[in-house]
Amino acid sequence: MTIRVVVADDQDLVRTGLTMILNAQPNIEVVGEATDGLEAVELARQLRPDVCLLDISMPRMDGIEATEALAGPDVDDPIPIVIITTFDRDEYVYGALKAGARGFLLKDADQELLAQAIHAAATGDALIAPDVTARLLQTFANSERPAAPPQPIDPLTEREEEVLTEVALGKSNAEIAEDLFISHSTVKTHIARLMTKLEARNRVEIVIWAYETRRVG
Repeated sequence: MTIRVVVADDQDLVRTGLTMILNAQPNIEVVGEATDGLEAVELARQLRPDVCLLDISMPRMDGIEATEALAGPDVDDPIPIVIITTFDRDEYVYGALKAGARGFLLKDADQELLAQAIHAAATGDALIAPDVTARLLQTFANSERPAAPPQPIDPLTEREEEVLTEVALGKSNAEIAEDLFISHSTVKTHIARLMTKLEARNRVEIVIWAYETRRVG
């Protein structure tokens, strides 16, 4: 299955480079390019790609606003979003994830990590660059957090708490399986249960819940 991608960046050289990199990957095809956030939203709604790759700093509408328009809590049929940017400021990362992004990478990420983020978003998973995850943890450890969300009606089991912590630390399913000595399918089952109990639409919302309830940091 080919993953159809819309790329949005206001810098022609960067946008062209990202398009070339993605088109060179197996099973990834760039089907549209946008020069600003507003154009990206219009193009995505028209083409319905499998994933949108958005820069944060763009004219008319920035990447966070575009993400909220395409994948926010009020969107009935959200499109998976991956943010890629030169800015690693903590408020941008948190804002993008709260808006609905499934991935966050810096532009110095290698081609393999970029492809992994696109594949992860397309399959309902999430990938946040390890250095970004570390910064998020540090930010939440040293600052006042938002009011904690309500606890689930059905409490988390001890194993689900362990999986939750691993997910919040940015671990992949394979890494979680190895760390906890369980199978890959068991990890997926626990994550599915976490999503149900926490009323999370995706893996990123699980991570945010873990931060806001001080499970990590």
